[in-house]
Amino acid sequence: MSTLLTHSEYVAIAKSLTLPQNAFINNGYRPAISGKTFDTTNPATGDLLTQVAACNTEDVDLAVEKAREAFDDGRWSRLAPAQRKEILIRLSKLLADNIHELAVLESLDSGKTIQDCEMVDLPDTIACIKWHAEAIDKLYDQVSPASDDHIAMIVRQAIGVVGLVLPWNFPLLMLAWKIGPALAAGCSVVIKPAEETSLSALRVAELARDAGLPAGVLNIVTGTGVDVGEPIGRHPDIDMVSFTGSTETGRRFLKYSAESNLKEVVLEMGGKNPCIVMDDAEDLDVVASHVVNGAFWNMGENCSASSRLIVHKDIKDSLLDKIKAHLREWKVGDPLNPDTRVGPLVSKEHYSKVSGYVQQAASDNILVGGKSSNGTHIEPTIVESSGSDDPLCNEEIFGPVLSVITISSFDEAISIANNTPYGLSAALFTANGKRALRGARALNAGTVTINSFGEGDVSTPFGGFKQSGFGGRDKSIHAHDQYTQLKTIWIDLSDNEIESVS
Repeated sequence: MSTLLTHSEYVAIAKSLTLPQNAFINNGYRPAISGKTFDTTNPATGDLLTQVAACNTEDVDLAVEKAREAFDDGRWSRLAPAQRKEILIRLSKLLADNIHELAVLESLDSGKTIQDCEMVDLPDTIACIKWHAEAIDKLYDQVSPASDDHIAMIVRQAIGVVGLVLPWNFPLLMLAWKIGPALAAGCSVVIKPAEETSLSALRVAELARDAGLPAGVLNIVTGTGVDVGEPIGRHPDIDMVSFTGSTETGRRFLKYSAESNLKEVVLEMGGKNPCIVMDDAEDLDVVASHVVNGAFWNMGENCSASSRLIVHKDIKDSLLDKIKAHLREWKVGDPLNPDTRVGPLVSKEHYSKVSGYVQQAASDNILVGGKSSNGTHIEPTIVESSGSDDPLCNEEIFGPVLSVITISSFDEAISIANNTPYGLSAALFTANGKRALRGARALNAGTVTINSFGEGDVSTPFGGFKQSGFGGRDKSIHAHDQYTQLKTIWIDLSDNEIESVS
């Protein structure tokens, strides 16, 4: 676990940083072939941080070429599992050695609070890389129950060159969720960080090189979705794409695959996640703390945010009183101040989108918050639902906005919770064990938490049902499946020249 520094110490680190600017291809920084750049700014202040290489199809082609060379000659893909493990463990140690620098870099680039970066994102990033590294030489293949005259081996091998397209809300953690299992499997990767948050991924690439990762195995191509994301999705020499982001963009990657080489596609997308609190829930003060964290952690810029509070009418007022009390501790302000719990939204464009939703709510329906400042900050806001057609209850806002829906029965709660095209996560608070298990089975979500908000840990798979996910899971041993493919090796031991195997 990291240790928080003081506000002045974080400001000093921020002033001392040398910010990466160029793409990282074949173990070295290089400008875009076109020479173009784009601005990246600090969401908290609007100040220019630096200019980053604005890559395009040519840069993607170069990165894929180098990744393919690395994969085909086996410098990583055929390295002994113990050797791959050693290098990734070394990377996890370098991340730990540079944890304060990386946390500040992440906060400056994304607007995330330094408290979250230091105490959640960086420790989880390091743990993820280390966990998948440790799994490398502990995964066994299989032998099927063939006849006495045959041996049938079912083996996994790395899928090849993979494209990893990252979101802006958890830049480092989502990078780790993807490169951990991809590199563990022996793949070479071409990564597109979000245009808004490219800096920390570039720094990690440099540390991976220092850890001993061979040239061409990890490449970062910076730029827009049109100029970099789509070329990755359509590239004929990329074998698989893993994407985390909006459902709208995720659909495009299925189209790109269909129109190119039918590469495998894994999508982790949006959510409109319910938090059900029944009338028998124990200790409403604890429940309130989970509701607040689930709705407002990371400014609500979280695909698994509990953005719909579905609460029983008999305890609604008591719970809301306790939620309001907990919100007094959620200070809005400078993300480099360790006391700040709510920083700015990632960009002015996203701020405009979220504030537009808040403005749609009738003033009588706003129970808490609703105010904004500095053109990027929105305070935690709680809105009473105006009905089933309310866009605040149906559409993914991706900001610090919690909609409250009142129910009178368990069946009604489950029905409302499932009435969404999404199915990423859900939470259920009840003291009735049978009801908890029934609810966990009935809720259409990839992760269901009972009497808590969370996403499990690195050992549990993460992904969604319906329009929240497609093709695989991040985290856990199951994440390795999407970066490998199965091969059957059938060995005939008989003396017969021809034998039917049907």
